[in-house]
Amino acid sequence: MNKRYSIYIKPISIIANLVIINFFLKLFLQESYSGFWHIAFTNLSWLIISYHLDFYNIRRYHKNTDLLSRLFLQFLIFTFVYFAYYSLTNKSINSIDHIKTLAYIFLSISVFRSLYLFALKKYRIEGGNFRNIILIGSNRSMQNVNHFIEEHPELGYKILGSFSNDFKGNKCIGTINSSFDYSKNHVVDEIICSISELTKEQIKKFIDFTDNNLIVLKLIPDAKDVYTTKMVVEYFDYIPILSLRKIPFDDSINQFFKRFIDVLLSLFMILFVLSWLTPLLFILVKIESKGPLFFKQTRDGLNGETFECYKYRSMQMNSFSNEIQATKNDTRVTKIGSFLRRTSIDELPQFLNVFIGEMSVVGPRPLMLSQTKKYSKIVDKFMVRHFIKPGITGLAQVKGFRGEVEKNEDMENRVKLDIFYIENWSFFLDLKIIGQTIINILKGEDKAY
Repeated sequence: MNKRYSIYIKPISIIANLVIINFFLKLFLQESYSGFWHIAFTNLSWLIISYHLDFYNIRRYHKNTDLLSRLFLQFLIFTFVYFAYYSLTNKSINSIDHIKTLAYIFLSISVFRSLYLFALKKYRIEGGNFRNIILIGSNRSMQNVNHFIEEHPELGYKILGSFSNDFKGNKCIGTINSSFDYSKNHVVDEIICSISELTKEQIKKFIDFTDNNLIVLKLIPDAKDVYTTKMVVEYFDYIPILSLRKIPFDDSINQFFKRFIDVLLSLFMILFVLSWLTPLLFILVKIESKGPLFFKQTRDGLNGETFECYKYRSMQMNSFSNEIQATKNDTRVTKIGSFLRRTSIDELPQFLNVFIGEMSVVGPRPLMLSQTKKYSKIVDKFMVRHFIKPGITGLAQVKGFRGEVEKNEDMENRVKLDIFYIENWSFFLDLKIIGQTIINILKGEDKAY
């Protein structure tokens, strides 16, 4: 079968990157960059790191944040390995020259990668490097797939038609059973099926058919029952095991990197912000109301373990703070407290929680114990958000689901966004969330009370 997508995309990228690396090393570091073993070590280390990080395994549907995260991790680890060579061989080098050279390499590779992907997308829009697909099913999920593909021509997918026994939609050209003959008589690269519209026997038939005809099969579960987007197949010897989700934090490198950034950011905030802000707020808070400056509340964290979450006190001392969430025009909130809450300054002491390892800068927001007890019973998959450390800010918060939970749907949307974050974490997604948090604070938020 003549496939319409190129097998040369990845090799071209690999060769181009190696050319860039060796060109700049030879250009700027002629004395240091010499000898077979040195050249072999540099090139092999780049290839090995890129293999383990899936640096070149770029899918059509990958997000820009994921691509940027891969670039950053690839460059970071390669830099460590690069300098480790000189450390192990006890060679004396000018570190500044090598850092400048690596900067040229990384900038050039980033520019090349961006231009290459941009050109590839334009090529797909013009009709090249495309895949012919057919859709099996006409329910809401399949309609969303149809709409998504039509809205993103840069992905290079061409829908030949859909097949359903219900004959819904303008592109429905036959029944499910007729799709097999159609696929034999036309060039079909992928078949996307809705599991909810197929019987067990039909699913097996599609699996056998696609395997025997070199067609890629993709199955879409019933979206109303499944939040996760990261199902993976693992193996016990030769036995396939379907794992519900594989999250980035399963990787020790990602865990270390996120913790490293948390420590740097929290240390900066403690030394350069909390150090002078705390004495100032101590005076202002004390003038208006009696009680301590810091308010601490027991909340659920990683793996459901509790911890004391710190805030600047924004309310009058009351006996309901651990049970009743702040509401709009809450009489318990002081005047200075209203300002602190509106600007989110009251949350800044949580950088102490981040520094000692109980929280992260970005993650699902920790809730009161009473809320966890309530919503874990009525919101499906609520406890999944405890697979990682809670955060000072999070994806749900920047998408408008912060503050008071007025109805169960608010918490359901929070959980969906929290699970999406857990499964799709990247360094640049964290940066995007932090940046959006700052923008929201400057703009002001309706639920910041």
